[in-house]
Amino acid sequence: MTVNPKIFKAYDIRGLAPGEIDEDTAYRIGQAFVRFTGSKTVVTGKDMRETTPRLFDAFAKGAMSQGADIVDIGLISTPMFYFAVGDYELHDGGAMVTASHNPKQYNGFKLCYGDVLPIGAESGMNDIKELVLAGPYPGRPEGTVVETNVREAYLEKLFSLIDVSKFRRLNVVVDTGNGMEGIIIEDIFRRLPACRFSGLFLELDGGFPNHEANPLKTETLEALQKKIHGSKADVGVAFDGDADRIGLVDEKGEPVRGDILLALLAPRLLKRAPGAAVIYDVRCSMVVPEQIELAGGRPVMWKVGHGLIKPKMRQEKAVFAGELSQHYYFRDLHNAENTDLVMLMIFELMSETGKKLSELVAPLTRYHHSGEINFQVEDKAAVLAKLEEVYGHEASAVAKIDGLRLDFRNEAEPAEDWWFSVRASNTEPLLRLNLEAKSKEKMEAKKQELVGLINS
Repeated sequence: MTVNPKIFKAYDIRGLAPGEIDEDTAYRIGQAFVRFTGSKTVVTGKDMRETTPRLFDAFAKGAMSQGADIVDIGLISTPMFYFAVGDYELHDGGAMVTASHNPKQYNGFKLCYGDVLPIGAESGMNDIKELVLAGPYPGRPEGTVVETNVREAYLEKLFSLIDVSKFRRLNVVVDTGNGMEGIIIEDIFRRLPACRFSGLFLELDGGFPNHEANPLKTETLEALQKKIHGSKADVGVAFDGDADRIGLVDEKGEPVRGDILLALLAPRLLKRAPGAAVIYDVRCSMVVPEQIELAGGRPVMWKVGHGLIKPKMRQEKAVFAGELSQHYYFRDLHNAENTDLVMLMIFELMSETGKKLSELVAPLTRYHHSGEINFQVEDKAAVLAKLEEVYGHEASAVAKIDGLRLDFRNEAEPAEDWWFSVRASNTEPLLRLNLEAKSKEKMEAKKQELVGLINS
C-alpha cells in the first residue's frame, strides 16, 4: 500500500482505518519514529477502537525492527499515557494509537518525545512523514515488549495535586461516551467517598454505539443533560474518546464553554504560582485575560493546538493553559492535558465555596460569544487579507499568530468593545470564525456582517 501523505496532521497522525492507515503504514511509522528520535525504549498505549490492536502490533514490530524496546502500557486514556511517558525514566519517547474524538472509522497515532513534548508540524512531524514515505527499512524485530500497568502510580500522582478531605457531598453524573475514560473513572470515584457517582456509557466500545464521543458538540450531551435533570445532579461531566477533552454541564443542564472553564480555574492555579503565565488561545473570551490579571498572573495569547501550546508553556514557564476546544494543560503534569485534574478541581471549588456550578460560572459569562462558525473557503489567504483590509485600520490590536485576530477597544465607550478571530483549521479544510462583544446586539450585528464578508 502506498502511504497517504494526508494522514500527517499538524498535531498527530490520523486517517480512515482501514483505507488510509493500515498495518503496513503503522509498521513504517514505528520504524520512522525510532529512526527520527533515536529511541531505545518507547512507551506505547492504545485506545479501544476496533482497528487499534492490529495497528499497535504493527507499530511495535516496526519500532523493534530498528532496535527499540516497547513498554506496553495497554488500554489507556491520553492523560494516563502522558503521565507514563513523563514519569517513567527508562524511555526516550511515547506513542499512543488513537483517533481521539473522531468517529469510529478513524484511527491514528499521537507521538511525543521522552519529556512529553509533542511531535507536531513544528516539532518533527514533517521529518517523520518523509521517513515513512521513504520506507520501509531493513531490519527485523530484535527489541522486546514489556507490559506494565500505570494505574496506581497515575492515581497517586493525580490525588497528590488535590485535597479531597474537604470535598462536600456532590451528586455527579459522568458520560465517558464508551471511550477511554471508562478505564479509570470508577477508580477515581472510589477515592471520593463524599461524592455520589452515576455513570453513562462507561463500557469501552470503539463503535461508539450511543453517541459520538465529542463533548464540544452539544448534541452529544443530551443523555447527560437528561440524567442530570432526572437525578437532580449537582454537575455533569463528559469526556471525548481518548479523554484529553472534558465538557462540564451545570445543575441546570447548561454546558460550560471551554474558555469560561479556563477563566474559572486559572486563579486557582495562580495561587500555587503567583505571577506565573497562563496561556489561552486566540478564540478565547476577553474574560480570560481579565481573570488571569485579576489573580496576579500574566496572560499570554497563543496559537490553537496542543502541539503548539505545550512548547509555548515551556518557553513562558506557564503554570496552566487552556483552549476553547476544552483542552487543559498543567505544568505539574509535564505541561500536558489532564481532564481528571480539571474535574477534581471543579469538585474542590464547589466544595470550598458551597456554590453551584452555575453560580460560579455566572460572573464570567458577562460577554456575548458567537461560538465557532465554520466556512468552506477555497482561498483562505485571500479572505484573511480582505478582512484585514476592511477592519485593520479600526482595530486597537492586530494579532497574526494564528490566522487573524482583531480587537476593537473604545475607551470612550467600553460597552462597544468587541473582537473577532478568523483562522484556518489545522485538522479540517475549513476557515473558523469566532467573535465576541460586550453587548449581544453588537455581537449579532458584527456576526452577520462578518459572515456576509467571508461568504462574498
